[in-house]
Amino acid sequence: MHVRTLSRRPRTAALLTALLTGAALTACAGPAPSAAAPPAAASAPASSAPAPTTTHGQASATDAPAAPTQVTIPSLKISSSLMRLGLNADGTVEVPPAEKGMTAGWYSGGSVPGAPGPAVLIGHNDTRFGRAVFHDLKDIRKGAEVLVRDREGTSVRFTVTGKETVSKKAFPTERVYGTTKGSTLRLVTCDGAFDAEGHPVDNLIVYAELS
Repeated sequence: MHVRTLSRRPRTAALLTALLTGAALTACAGPAPSAAAPPAAASAPASSAPAPTTTHGQASATDAPAAPTQVTIPSLKISSSLMRLGLNADGTVEVPPAEKGMTAGWYSGGSVPGAPGPAVLIGHNDTRFGRAVFHDLKDIRKGAEVLVRDREGTSVRFTVTGKETVSKKAFPTERVYGTTKGSTLRLVTCDGAFDAEGHPVDNLIVYAELS
């Protein structure tokens, strides 16, 4: 698979490669086996999480935002803690383990939400345990609010500007991980039909900007 790199930013080039070989290909598993029980988190109502305190604007260079710990999408009743995702030994992006399908993750090699550049949150649609955290992400609408809270209890608010479903074989690497002037957010999950091995063939990408 060809991956176009950005020579002016070596770190970005590695990030783009990691996306195509990691999150874009393995962010979701196939249909859950009928005998598998859903993880305990699946039974917790989204509304049980405390409402975050929202702030507006972008953090200054001298007040860099802390690592994110929670994402909330009120219109879809999604609320999840955020695990930290890095790179696997082979250079691919980590994704949340299947047994934690109701927990989304933040890729720590990208931007921190609220800082300049794209921040990327990855979550499963379904796993072998059943329905997962971003199962309803396909229903999100333009203008919807996405709140991301950090470990200090401060939240930043993003507004959805669009979404698209793309083939994993033609993942829009530059649109997702390319440099942006302001603070942006991308939510990535799986979508579409299943291939012969039971894996979704597409990715759903939601784009949002700092409100």
